[in-house]
Amino acid sequence: MLSSSRIISRLPRVALHQTHINTPDNLPTTYFDFTEENYLRVTRILSKYPSNYKQSGIIPLLDLAQRQAGGWLPLAAMDKVAKIVNVAPMRVYEVATFYTMFNREKVGKYFMQLCGTTPCMICGSEDIKQTIEKHLGIKDGETTSDGLFTLREVECLGACANAPMIQMNDDYYECLTPKTTIELLEACKNGQPPAMGKWGSLPMNGQVSCEGPKGKTSLITVPGHPPLRTDWEKFEKVDPKSVKVHMGYGGYDETEVVEEKS
Repeated sequence: MLSSSRIISRLPRVALHQTHINTPDNLPTTYFDFTEENYLRVTRILSKYPSNYKQSGIIPLLDLAQRQAGGWLPLAAMDKVAKIVNVAPMRVYEVATFYTMFNREKVGKYFMQLCGTTPCMICGSEDIKQTIEKHLGIKDGETTSDGLFTLREVECLGACANAPMIQMNDDYYECLTPKTTIELLEACKNGQPPAMGKWGSLPMNGQVSCEGPKGKTSLITVPGHPPLRTDWEKFEKVDPKSVKVHMGYGGYDETEVVEEKS
C-alpha cells in the first residue's frame, strides 16, 4: 500500500493546491473564531444579503478571516465561515481553492505578487523577479526564513500602464527598476514600507499615478452626474425573500433548502 506522502508526491501541482496537508498549526482541531470586533463586521457583511442567501457572503467572510489570521486561511477558519453561513464545509473549501486571493498556507508579513504577464514582462518583470530572488535568497513561491517576505509570480494585476509592478499585500508598487525594488525591500525590512500616493498606488519613479512627464493633460474637470430619480416611493417594496415570485421564477421553496441540508 502506498503511503500518503508518496500519493501526495504523485499529485499534479493543481491537485496539490487543492489538497489540505496537516501541519502543527493547521489541523481540523485547530481553534479559530472571529474577534469581537470582526463579529461586528460579520454582521455587517451578512446584512447585505437576504437571510436565505447567507452563502453569498462566503468570499468577504473568507477575506475577513484571512486578514485576522495574518494573511492565510487555516482549515478551522474555513469551517467557521461554513458554520456562520449554514453550508457544508466543502462549499467553502470549493471557494477557497478556486480563488487565488486566498492563501491556504502561511505567507510572509509582506506578501509580494509579481506580475509576469506580457506588458510587465516586456518592461522588465524578469529583472525585477531576479532582483528579489537574489536580494532575499528565495525563489518563486518561497518565504524568507525570518517570515518577512513571500514571493509569488501571478498573472495580470491591471496596472499595465505602470509596468513592471508588484502588489505587496493590498498595495501597488509600480514603475519598478532593480534599484527601486531593492530600496522597497530594505524599507520593508525596517518596518517602513513607502506610503501609497494620492491615487492609492505608488509609482517608484516619482510620477503621479499614470500621468506622463507632462503631468495631467486630460480629464481636468469633474463631470456632472445625471439627475437622480425621485419617484421611488410609488414603487411597491419587495421582500428580498420573495424576489423570485416577483421575477416570475415560481417562488422560493424553503423545503428545498431543508432537504439539501439533510
